[in-house]
Amino acid sequence: MSREEALAIVETVLDKREDDLVDLRRDLHAHPELSWRESRTTDLVCHHLDEVGWRLTRTGESGLIADLGDGDGPRVALRADLDALPVNDTTPDPWRSQVPGVAHACGHDVHTTALLGAGLALAEVHAAGRLPGRVRLLFQPAEEVMPGGAARLMEIGALDDVTRIFCLHCDPTIDVGHVGLREGPVTGAADSLEIRLSGSGGHTSRPHLTEDLTFALAKIVTELPSVLSRRLDPRVGVSLVWGRLGAGRAVNVIPDSGTLAGTVRMLDAVAWSDMEERIRRHVAEIVAPYGVRADVDYQRGVPPVVNDAASVALLGRAVDEVLGTAGRAPTSQSLGGEDFAWYLTRVSGAMGRLGTRQPGGPTYDIHQGNLRVDERATAIGAKVLAGVALGAI
Repeated sequence: MSREEALAIVETVLDKREDDLVDLRRDLHAHPELSWRESRTTDLVCHHLDEVGWRLTRTGESGLIADLGDGDGPRVALRADLDALPVNDTTPDPWRSQVPGVAHACGHDVHTTALLGAGLALAEVHAAGRLPGRVRLLFQPAEEVMPGGAARLMEIGALDDVTRIFCLHCDPTIDVGHVGLREGPVTGAADSLEIRLSGSGGHTSRPHLTEDLTFALAKIVTELPSVLSRRLDPRVGVSLVWGRLGAGRAVNVIPDSGTLAGTVRMLDAVAWSDMEERIRRHVAEIVAPYGVRADVDYQRGVPPVVNDAASVALLGRAVDEVLGTAGRAPTSQSLGGEDFAWYLTRVSGAMGRLGTRQPGGPTYDIHQGNLRVDERATAIGAKVLAGVALGAI
């Protein structure tokens, strides 16, 4: 059986199952689960893959490693993330989230369904006796938290004997029927930062007799991003953005404690390596004149996703076979973080951006409760993932 015949099996299986995949994706969307709690989602994936002969290994309450193929030939891995976000689903769809305060606002329901679809198709290729190597599917928990589930899967051997790894990530700025491809860095490094200040509070009429903690917090809010922008090469692309700030409750009381928290993102892996030490030093310098104490909790998150050229070529070939050459879309590096990056520190691979925007429709943003996707992307993603697996083994 030629590669073309194997791809024809993939096409036939997924065309036949496209409506089933849409229904599955809607079921996952209606029943989202937060990081490390994706047990129902894992159960559902296990049920479908077990029926078609994949060898399954649960990685705990949630998460799954599935293997197909025999021998000691090349093994390619495909990865999807399972978790949802703690946001409200504000879409009008009948399949909107039934879990208050939790929603698949990053498209992981699409990722999971597409990878499951690829698994169903590859099982048919294997049943025909023509799978040219070994395939591993990683259904990873907890991509949305730091540290994420990639680290745990790597610790338990998810990358053993893996030669290349691939994934697709929904991109609501790209029309359905297209996949964004890029060699080199495609995401940014992303860390989380929380700073807790403590000092002697007092009455607002006598700030000179206190350690004016609220004023010190404000100085960090404005000055720390400014210092970073002047002490680092602009090409590093560092971005410090605050998401939470709090101190005190009364208008005439200087509080004795306060916190602020946010994310630190950058395009450059070298700058990322010493960012924690730099942040700690600059915070101490900023608050020194005010006499307050600063406790910095810096959580290293993920490095940039760096696609190697050979893997991008393999992914591009799969896109061409599924969508034609017009299916390739240009894409640029973003400051978004993705723990798929950790896998790429161990093996070669690539992440593509799966278009989910309805042509002519609105452009949504990920991590927002109103995110909607063109559901044709699910079967497209499944075909591309199955195709790149066949091409990489």
